Amino acid sequence: MKIQHPGEYRAALYIRLSREDENEGPSESVTNQKSLLQSFAAEQGLSVFDIYIDDGWSGTNFERPGFQRMIADIEAQKINMVITKDLSRLGRDYILTGHYMERYFPEHRVRYISLLDGIDTGIDSAANEITPFRAIMNDMYAKDISKKIRSVKRDKQRKGQFIGGKPVYGYKMHPTEKNTIVIDEETAPIVRRIFKMALEGTSCRQIAARLNTEGIPTPASYAGLISSRPGRYSGLWSGERISDMLQNETYIGNMVQGRRERVSYKSKKCLRRPRESWMVVEGTHEPIVDREIFQKVQLLLQSRRKTRCRTYDFPLKGLIFCHECGSPLAIVNRKNARGEDILYFICRTYQRSPKSGVCTGHMVQEKAVMEAVLFKIKEVCSPYLNPEDLLLTAKAILEETRKNERCRVGTRELQAKIRNLTSRLDTAYMDHLSGLLAEEDFQRIYQKLKTERNTAEKELNNRLQKVSFSAEEEAGKLTQKFLESALTSREVLISLIERVELTENRQILLKFRFRQPEPRASS
Repeated sequence: MKIQHPGEYRAALYIRLSREDENEGPSESVTNQKSLLQSFAAEQGLSVFDIYIDDGWSGTNFERPGFQRMIADIEAQKINMVITKDLSRLGRDYILTGHYMERYFPEHRVRYISLLDGIDTGIDSAANEITPFRAIMNDMYAKDISKKIRSVKRDKQRKGQFIGGKPVYGYKMHPTEKNTIVIDEETAPIVRRIFKMALEGTSCRQIAARLNTEGIPTPASYAGLISSRPGRYSGLWSGERISDMLQNETYIGNMVQGRRERVSYKSKKCLRRPRESWMVVEGTHEPIVDREIFQKVQLLLQSRRKTRCRTYDFPLKGLIFCHECGSPLAIVNRKNARGEDILYFICRTYQRSPKSGVCTGHMVQEKAVMEAVLFKIKEVCSPYLNPEDLLLTAKAILEETRKNERCRVGTRELQAKIRNLTSRLDTAYMDHLSGLLAEEDFQRIYQKLKTERNTAEKELNNRLQKVSFSAEEEAGKLTQKFLESALTSREVLISLIERVELTENRQILLKFRFRQPEPRASS
């Protein structure tokens, strides 16, 4: 291979080595790849702009730092040639590898060379024609490696060996023994305290609120993990987190793994597996919580789950938010002095951490808010609720309904029968005029067809009378019903209102989905 006009190129030498490739022999080492690429560049008289190295990165992952740095330099037009040892160094995902070779590199006028495969996009070559097949083979290799790795991990899970990145809160990796966890004396007391509070009857949400008030770092904060989607609850304990911990058998010495699995070896997205599919091995490490305490807590959680499965449906569900922090308002049930159930709105941020100072309660009766919202809606919508206009609309709807009803009860068959009988009468009359039908026969056939048609017409009229009704009266009832109840319908509320906000001072702010009419000037 001899490159024509080497002075026109600014080359990038790209090197990748994954952990799996380390087992393929010394020829795949970073040092050897670098030596091979530099020797080729020197022989061809190429100017090397930079060397890009991704050590320990899978070929199915194109978010490698070295690769992304190379792409940035291509975008900046600093590079117009990429050289790798072979195609698998560029990537093992045949879809993305093909994207870069067939689209990205040509669109950015970048020449790609794979030394061992003989691929050179700058010249016509038979090796270039089979490049897609090489990419597929590399992808199949990555898939095979993924299966082997998954099989090894499953085997370790069955043996009770820990294969995760970070142990659950309360444990840490053993300093010398691989795949073994030991108690973290710094966080284990907090775990024991959580179980103790739960055993005393404290709810998960109350436990989370107490930990937040005391400023105790969450498991993610303690582990130094950065949230991929930071929000208003980042860095705060939640009732869901506490509930998950209280049900985790890891705290009684059982190794629990396989709770999630990746969608594909090409994707980082994980899905939660059903509990019966988890890998649980008993007695693999020292417990933090006594088994008897753990079982009692499970009974408490189950009993609470039965009493707390009730949900509350209310018209403004999903539409009402806190004006100060923007979070959806939760709804709680409180009994008044007479023992009646009363629903209240409360800020969800405040509910999670009442003493953190992030927000305030905004506690107000759901009924009062609903009445105020309806009053505002009626005030804004009154120009559109003219009874006379609604009556005309109702009449049109009812007339259309009546037409549909007439068709539904089978009048089409009777109408077709009447048309057929009329046609036969016409034919008999024409045959009589032309002399084809004698007078006696004509009278007999004519009377018979006419009798059948009269019978069909009467039956049709009877059916139409059965479905007839007073359009005026029914339209009036429909209009009145709409005026009285339409605005309280959740379906109508959703179509009218985009958002309801409740301020700290209990002021209600409405955002409609339509432009409000201008107030009429007084005469």
